[in-house]
This record gives sequence, C-alpha cells and structure tokens, in this order.
Amino acid sequence: MSGQTVHGVRSRSVRWVSGSGLRHALLPLLLLLVLVYGDLCSASGGGAHHRWDHLVDFDPNYRLLWTVGPQDITLEIQARTLGYVGVGFSKDGTLSGADLAIGWIEQGHVYLQDRHVRPDSDGEPVVDASQDYTLLLGYENMTHTVIRFKRNLDTCDMKDDFPITNDTMRVIFMYSKEKPRKGSPTATTLPQPLVAFKGSRSLFLTQRSSQDELTNSPAIDVLELRNEDVELPESDESLYWCKIFKLDDFVQKHHLVRYEPVFDSSTSVLYLNHIILYECQGLSKELEQLSRQRGQPCFRLQPMHCNTVVANWARGSDGFTFPDEAGYPLESHQATYYMLETHYNYPDYTYDFSPFYRKNLSKQQQNMNINSRDDSREPAPPTGADSAPGDGEGDGEDSDDGIMMEQQMVDNSGLKLFYTRKLRPYDAGVLSVGLDPNWRHIIPPRQEKVVSEGHCVGSCTQRAIPRDGINIFAVMSRTHLIGRQVKLRQIRGHTELQPIMHDNNIDPSYQDYRRLVDPAQVLPGDSLVAECIYDSSSRKSITLGGMTTREEICLILTLYYPRQRELTSCHSLPSLPTVLHSLGIEELASGTNPVVIASPSELAGMTLERRLTSYDWENQFESFQDATRRGSFKPLCWTPTNTMLPGIEAEAFGSNITRAWKPLDKCRNVHTNLVTDAGPNMIDMPAMDDHESTNMIDVDLKAKMSRSGQQTPPTTNHRQVGRSSAATVLHSTVLLSVTALVLGGGSWGWQ
Repeated sequence: MSGQTVHGVRSRSVRWVSGSGLRHALLPLLLLLVLVYGDLCSASGGGAHHRWDHLVDFDPNYRLLWTVGPQDITLEIQARTLGYVGVGFSKDGTLSGADLAIGWIEQGHVYLQDRHVRPDSDGEPVVDASQDYTLLLGYENMTHTVIRFKRNLDTCDMKDDFPITNDTMRVIFMYSKEKPRKGSPTATTLPQPLVAFKGSRSLFLTQRSSQDELTNSPAIDVLELRNEDVELPESDESLYWCKIFKLDDFVQKHHLVRYEPVFDSSTSVLYLNHIILYECQGLSKELEQLSRQRGQPCFRLQPMHCNTVVANWARGSDGFTFPDEAGYPLESHQATYYMLETHYNYPDYTYDFSPFYRKNLSKQQQNMNINSRDDSREPAPPTGADSAPGDGEGDGEDSDDGIMMEQQMVDNSGLKLFYTRKLRPYDAGVLSVGLDPNWRHIIPPRQEKVVSEGHCVGSCTQRAIPRDGINIFAVMSRTHLIGRQVKLRQIRGHTELQPIMHDNNIDPSYQDYRRLVDPAQVLPGDSLVAECIYDSSSRKSITLGGMTTREEICLILTLYYPRQRELTSCHSLPSLPTVLHSLGIEELASGTNPVVIASPSELAGMTLERRLTSYDWENQFESFQDATRRGSFKPLCWTPTNTMLPGIEAEAFGSNITRAWKPLDKCRNVHTNLVTDAGPNMIDMPAMDDHESTNMIDVDLKAKMSRSGQQTPPTTNHRQVGRSSAATVLHSTVLLSVTALVLGGGSWGWQ
C-alpha cells in the first residue's frame, strides 16, 4: 500500500536503515562505554537522569513531565521564566480550592512550597501546615527554570491537598516573571498569583495512554483516512458524516499499533466532536459504490454491517498507542470496507472553548502537524519530544498564530493509522458497553445527581467471550455535556468486583482512552454495568438519550484481547413498561399518533410528550429514579453483522448483588508532615548546575545557540550535586567517542 493515493487515503512507509560498516564495528564499543558510564552515574547519585513516562506542553513556555509509581508520582516543571513556577490540581480547573506546589530558585538555592487556595479567598495561595512534597532537584539557566519533586498520590492531607486518583485531573499551571521578595525566602505572599496562573488542562495523570513515538519499530507503515470537503454546520446543530473506504491491499495480516487525529485547520478542528472508524462486514455492491463517493450524512445510509469499532478519537485526545502484546488486525479477506464516522458540532465557545483553551488547542494542533489547506505553503518544522517550550521565534505568550478564526467552511480531517506486518501476540478488539441511545433514556431536569445504567448481561458474555476470558487493557467513557461521573462495574455471580474504571470528575471536552495498569479479566457469564451520573441542575426541561450534543449518551468503549467475533456492542434499553411506570402511566392507547395515555383515568387523553414535559420532577424524582434502576430492561447484544445475538432473553433485571465492593480507606491512621510554627514552611536545597541535567530544555537550547554561533550560557557557581569526578572524566571519554563516531561517517535515521 506504500506510496499509493486513493479516494481520501494517503499512505507512506517508514523504515529503519543502517549506516556504514565502520559504524557497525564501533557500535559495540560505544555501547559498552555508555553502559559503564550510566552505572557509574547511578552509583554516584546522578539524580538528574530520569526516564519520564509522560510529557505535556501546556503552552509554548511550560512543560510538565511525570512518572507514576505504585504509591507516588514524580513531576518536573520546565518553564521559560526566571521567576517562580507552579503546578496544581482543583476540581474545576480554577484556582478556587486548588492544591499547589510552588517553587523558585534564589541565590543558588531551590525552594519548594506546598500551598493551597481557599475557596472563599481572593486567589492568594496559602502555605500548607503539612508540607507533603519532596524536592529532588532544581536549577535555572539564562532563560529557563527546572524543578523536580515528588509526592504521594494521596497525601492524606484532606484539609489542603487534592488526591491524585484515576479521575480526570484538572491540572493547573503557573509561572511568573517575578520571584518572592528577595531576602525573604519564607515569605508567604507570592507576587501577582492571578497573573502567574495561566490556566488548566484536563489529563489522566495515572492512566494516561503512552504517547511514545514508534521508534526502532520494524516496517511501520502509515495510512491516512480523510474526509473530503465536508461542509461544516452553520448553526447550533450536529452533523454526522459517514465516508466508506475500500482497503483491499492487506492481503497479508497486519496489526494496527497506533492511531492519531489528522486535523485540517485550526478552524474546523473546533467543530470536531469525535471520529470513529468502523469495520464493515461483507462485499456488497452498495459498499463498493459508496467507497467511490465523497461521503454523505450518516442518516441517509441504509443500515449496513459497519458497527465494529476499529479506532475512536474524541475531543481532547492525542490518539492511542496499543501495548506491545496486542494490535488490531487489518486483513482484507476478513474486512475490505471501513466506514469513517465524523461528528461535527457547531462550537459552543461559552462551554467548550474559552479563549485560553482555544489558544492552547491551536498549539496542540501545531504539535500534531495540522496541514494547511494551502499546499503551496512550506510545511512547518516538526515539533517533537526533543524540542523545548519557548524555543523558536514568535512563540511568546501573546502569540496568536493559529487563533485567527478565518472562515473555514469545509473540512478534510480524519485519522492517521500506524500499522506493521510484524504481528503482536494477540489480536485486539473493541467492545461497547452502555445504554443504547434512545428516547427511553430520560434525564429529569434540575437535578444534581441522576443515575443511569446500561447493562451487558451475563447471557451475552456467556455466549460470546471465550472460555479463558478476555483482558480489558484500555477504557474510554463517553457522555455529552451534563455527564459528571462514569463507572464500569463488573459482577461475577452475586459478587461485585472492583470497578474496571471509575471517574468521579469527567470532562466532556476530554474523552480519551485510559490505559489500565493491570488488564481486567472478564470471564464468560460476567455482567458489566456502565453507570453514568449526570448533573441536570442547569436544565429547565428533560434531556433524552440520543446522538446530538444536546441529548445524552452513556457508553464505555473497552479495548481488550484476545479478540472475539461474536459481540461488538453489549447494550441495554429501559423496557417500555419500566418507562411508563416511572412516569405514573399504566397503559397507552393503541393506534394513536401522537401517542396518547389511556390510563390511569386522571391522565387519560394526555399525550406522552405532554406528560414528559409537565411531570412534577421535583416531587416525583426519587420514585422515578427508583423505578428506572429497579425496573426491567431489554438486553441488546449486537453482532458484527448488525443483528442480535440469538438466545438472549427479551427482558432482564439487574444482578442480585449480595456482596458489594467497597474501596479501602488508605488514609486511616496516617500522619501528615505537620510543620510547627517555629519550623520552616518550605523545602530548600542547593541548586544544581544547569549542565548537570539531561532535561530537554537545556539540551535543545544549547544546540540552538551553538548552531547560531552564540556562546553556551555560563554555568553558575552553585555547588555541584550528584556526580563524582570519575564520572565527569568518563563523561568526557564517551563524548569523545561519540564525536569520533560521527566524524567517521555513516548515519542512522528515519527515511
């Protein structure tokens, strides 16, 4: 498929190539020197060297890196400033009630403070009585400040700290041009904290999918599936656009190992809600004909066998990388046609995109190599993991390239697929669990907590899941605007197991796959329940289930292995008797349009729509909630051919749980690090020389200065931390070896 261009499909090939024989001869010697050098640095306490699991650029001047352990998290701030820097967490991404770590460097010493902002204050961060962060290192050069520290995931400081959990975390970032008043390092007042507060971003800190580049991978091929000139909605409406692709070149089985979005412009990306790639079954003439067209609104398509999810991007996601043990199978004799479904929604800037979020989103788009529709323009230089925030021209805080909302009436966005012929041990699959989008899913208005449940019954899993079970390794939850909490429950027999996922603080604008640390095994006969909690307190009328943004959904997509081919969607729908009972209706009149109530007598003659809109939700909500959760439902076990799995009961009830799961209280009898009035209210240590760190800011800055003929920033006279003189000598030896190797010829690289 490499090098071909078909309807909406672009592909290229990536391979690893080697250099000359001289390099092959010297490589073992170089590797030995590097290994010995690394061991010596470790033995001498070279704490500056750290392998990070995750990296996010919050804006052009601020980078956060972190690694999560079993009980703690290590973070590093890299910011383009010589003032104070900070990172924090809060429930809604504002400073109100925030938990903050604030650090700076003054006269050769690094200072770190655990602070918080009281909800009823003016935004001034107050020093915590319990200092729960551990300072690891810090330094500054001529332009940047770097501070590394760690803390327990749950400090058990319930008064001032925010626990880091599997919830969607609103991560606050701060940096200032100023430092706390010189000569008063213990001062509690920070200069202009509201100016230093730059905003927040929603992230999975503990379950974020790996974003590692697919380096050193054999024969990685890249395929782009794109829409063609889709006209964007011009008013407050949703558009579901479907395009069929024919992929008949996968004669040999391949594995999809990563996918990511391809955005067309900084304007059209604001309209994108999600992009889903489905696998279609069969070789019908209709699919062949549709594959030659540019696409059409999904509702115009006749029901087809295209309901097996392959890849799913939603707003806020960077894409997904499969674990080393699994990949999604691409094989033309199993599936030749694929459908790309794109949900466009007219941007609601007041809800989804504040000016700050739009600014950050445009930068995120640049990092993802958004292609301009003007093909005559030179491509922007790539931005990778080795580049530093704040480098390059015109990327200052007030830069607004990419924010310009020039009119963009059509879109050509899509998905980029990375696949390989080197197969992984397991084929991966996608199973959807939840409520089928339908009007029977009713959410009453003016309620702070409405619980809805979608059931995957044990009879479905008994028929579809293999005897040894499946292993769920990633989960994506999906609600629309008023979703607040989501849980994927697992019941085996009458016992409820630990939830496969649980998020108490979801963000409708950030819906991404979360990687489970340990895959969850699901056995035949297990029941799965997607539980969604909504906050409808801002709505004056009922919200019904459906696919538009104003309506609501409750769906959880699970990635698992090994793949089974019997079941693609395991949903449920409240039965009609359950819905009627929840509304106080006994019987509907037959043959009426619109639907009319027959009994009880006090409701006879009223239309069902009238009952829904005029129901006394304030006084009847509890009885409604009880009826919907205890009532019967219809199991919907969909197969890849868009038919129901045979032999499943027509009506079912929730599992009879006799042993419920309860979380452990990990903070019982835990003592916090209280600080006395006479003690220090911060941690400080000598600053590290800037050349002692392997962080990407310094490496990149020095490389750029060297290329431009400037002098490397002079190192400070601060005390050196973490490296012996022997390690320094060996460091020089390794550098000389590398230089000789480079000058000797040959090259390594991606082509």
